[in-house]
Amino acid sequence: MAGQGKIRCGIGGWTFEPWRGVFYPKGLKHADELAYASRRLTAIEINGTYYSTFKPDSWARWRAATPEGFKFAVKASRFCTNRKVLSEGKSSMDIFLGQGLTELGDRLGPILWQFAPTKIFDHDEFAAWLDLLPRELDGLPLRHVVEVRNASFADPKFVGLCRDRNVAICNAETEKYPFIPDVTADFVYLRLISASDEIPTGYEAADLDLWAERFRAYAAGGVPGDFRPLDRTGPPEEPRDVYAFVIHEGKVRAPAAAMEFIRRVDPDFTPEPWP
Repeated sequence: MAGQGKIRCGIGGWTFEPWRGVFYPKGLKHADELAYASRRLTAIEINGTYYSTFKPDSWARWRAATPEGFKFAVKASRFCTNRKVLSEGKSSMDIFLGQGLTELGDRLGPILWQFAPTKIFDHDEFAAWLDLLPRELDGLPLRHVVEVRNASFADPKFVGLCRDRNVAICNAETEKYPFIPDVTADFVYLRLISASDEIPTGYEAADLDLWAERFRAYAAGGVPGDFRPLDRTGPPEEPRDVYAFVIHEGKVRAPAAAMEFIRRVDPDFTPEPWP
């Protein structure tokens, strides 16, 4: 097996006042922030969709503001996942998916379905819920990733459910939630939460190098050597796309960390000059 998948690195959202004058140049129009960010990063996770819906023309504007090859991940509405009975969220899922996501066209990346820490793994319930996830939307292929936050999900049976359906399990870099490094889809999704605003680049150089090497291991089709998957049988190794988002509490240094990762894993990427 040769080669590796595409590694994309980015942040959560693009509207954050403390980035102005730090990541964004002083005087940059707020309306230009997405255009600026998408020319220095290779992906952005849209978080506002967790709380609100948007009109189709908003999605179309987001696509138009970004360059070719850029990808958005989209966090699904909380009404789809924060339920005692998951199957009762089908109508909310339809509303979320029908609000205009297809306007992103080829900019649409994975959809992130995030569960509350109180949600406990139930095999049959999650199998039924995973089967609700559509493979396409108006002819546009969909990729799905689940972020679980309860230790009960650290179970090979959960890994098997996701792998059977080509649904990725989010690797959330935090001690608060279970870390499940198993590869279960044709892409890998990571959320890096422990960056520090006290460090100009978010992480020290050694940690940036370590994570970059992990991204490359995933992109080549394997699992990083220092990670221990729950199911060691795993799928055959083959190149996989990797999405890595720096999303820590303070957020100020997230863009700097993401740009440092891009510099390490995508040497051909060159930020576009800004007018």
